[in-house]
Amino acid sequence: MASPVTPTPLLKDELDIVIPTIRNLDFLEMWRPFFQQYHLIIVQDGDPSKVIKVPQGFDYELYNRNDINRILGPKASCISFKDSACRCFGYMVSKKKYIFTIDDDCFVAKDPSGNDINALEQHIKNLLSPSTPFFFNTLYDPYREGTDFVRGYPFSLREGVPTAVSHGLWLNIPDYDAPTQLVKPRERNTRFVDAVLTIPKGTLFPMCGMNLAFDRELIGPAMYFGLMGDGQPIGRYDDMWAGWCIKVICDHLGWGVKTGLPYIWHSKASNPFVNLKKEYKGIYWQEELIPFFQAAVLPKECTTVQSCYKELSKQVKAKLGKVDDYFIKLADAMVTWIDAWDELNPSGQLPNGKSRSHSASVPAAAKATNSDSIVE
Repeated sequence: MASPVTPTPLLKDELDIVIPTIRNLDFLEMWRPFFQQYHLIIVQDGDPSKVIKVPQGFDYELYNRNDINRILGPKASCISFKDSACRCFGYMVSKKKYIFTIDDDCFVAKDPSGNDINALEQHIKNLLSPSTPFFFNTLYDPYREGTDFVRGYPFSLREGVPTAVSHGLWLNIPDYDAPTQLVKPRERNTRFVDAVLTIPKGTLFPMCGMNLAFDRELIGPAMYFGLMGDGQPIGRYDDMWAGWCIKVICDHLGWGVKTGLPYIWHSKASNPFVNLKKEYKGIYWQEELIPFFQAAVLPKECTTVQSCYKELSKQVKAKLGKVDDYFIKLADAMVTWIDAWDELNPSGQLPNGKSRSHSASVPAAAKATNSDSIVE
């Protein structure tokens, strides 16, 4: 009897999986059925001399801090150290159209029927179907099988717009800030909501980077996770900063952001007291950050993500620089990030988000396949 044919994974040659880590990646064993046929970009944080072990059979590149410094030179200053924000370096060196990023404490979740959830497949479905940011459909995503646009939905808007970002959720440990962790230490998310919805235009959201996918050709240059961690006065706001920036830019350029499915299983809670030290300035600052992003307007001359992002950096410096000098430093890092992005991706992007070329070469990293050691 012939063995069953394994279906070719969706977008196998068009998607990279980016993983930030400080430890051996044993968690990949659980993801092997879903990840093994994709290319991994591993960004090692912390001590670059530490050997990170990757299970046999995965195709991957591994970059540590020495690689980042070598590839970016002085521009490496824009990449965070000792913070998972370092993952955005993987977005920069990728040459694929799509990115999926996941944390190393996230495991395969099960749906209410007990079946393993292929999170990557659901993210791809989200990205390949349109978004509806300009008019809310009360049956949520109208492009899912078994649903459609409801009565009263304008026919002129039913074609939808490109989806730039797919934001997934988590079962078990919720993505809470430190004060909420402290008052609800035993709380677990057990609610599986079988829904995907487009976040409406003009509405911000707290983006979590542990289960996230995006169209790199559309929104990649804005997926900068900021200056966090070592040497910075704040941490744990890296993904949220990127989320606020990308939402303003997506709203301006007419693209969509989806949230909901897929779920992953978030296996462990980080220390709330450590988190509070990282977050406490952000908890104060966000009360000024949110109104800033809500009021941010980009001029019509900004027709590329890069031009939008540099304009946003000017507004950050002018308006948030009054909140704290950190934002002046962050605004400068935003410009450095775009300059570094364009240096590694010199083809640039057309206003419609399509890439002119993918011929740019990136200096070799510590690249290995089926290897347990870092290549110097």
